[in-house]
Amino acid sequence: MEGAVSEKQASSSYTYWVREAGDDAAPLPVPRKLTQDDLLSQQSQTSALGSVWNKAGTWEEKNLNKWASNRIKELLISVGSLVFSGGKGEITEVSKCSGDAFLVTVRNKKRVGYTYELTLKFKGEWIIREEKKMIKGHVDIPEFSFGELDDLQIEVRLGEEDLLHQDKLQISQDLKQFLQPVREKLLQFEEELKDR
Repeated sequence: MEGAVSEKQASSSYTYWVREAGDDAAPLPVPRKLTQDDLLSQQSQTSALGSVWNKAGTWEEKNLNKWASNRIKELLISVGSLVFSGGKGEITEVSKCSGDAFLVTVRNKKRVGYTYELTLKFKGEWIIREEKKMIKGHVDIPEFSFGELDDLQIEVRLGEEDLLHQDKLQISQDLKQFLQPVREKLLQFEEELKDR
C-alpha cells in the first residue's frame, strides 16, 4: 500500500498549529478582565519614556516641527538690535524657517534632533559717506543641525543696490556680528528641545 495515507497523517496535514488538547498538555489560558487594582499597580511601576502603549521603550518618534519652528522664530526675534561702528541693525522677522525637529524614544532612552534652514529679515541705519542710509536685506543661515552650532555660518544679502562695493562689504561685516547672539539663541533652543 504505497499510495495509502494513514488516518493520523491525513488529519494532521497542514494543521500543526491547531492544538489538540491531550491529558498531558498544559491548560489553555483563560482571559480575565483587569481590575482597578491591576491598573493601579501597573501605573505605580517605573514608567517608560514615551507613550503609554510603549512600555518596552522600543522605537517611537514624535514630530516637534510646529513647536520648534515657533520657538526658533520667537527666540531669534528677541535678539534685538546691535550697534556697529558705522550704524546699527536689528532682526525684524524670520521670513523662512524650514526644517524638522523630532523626539525619538529608542531602548527607553530619549534622543532629540533637528535640521533647519533660516532666513532673517533685517533693517538698520548706517552712516555712509556722511549720510544716514536705511538699509534692508536678509541674513541667510544655511542648513544646521543638532550639536553643530559651532559651525554655524551666515550669509548677508543686501537690498540696497546703490552702494559702493566697499560700503556693502562693511555692512555685511557688521551684520555678521549677529552670528554670536543667533548662536546663543539656538543653543537655548537646543536645551529647551532636550527638556521636552
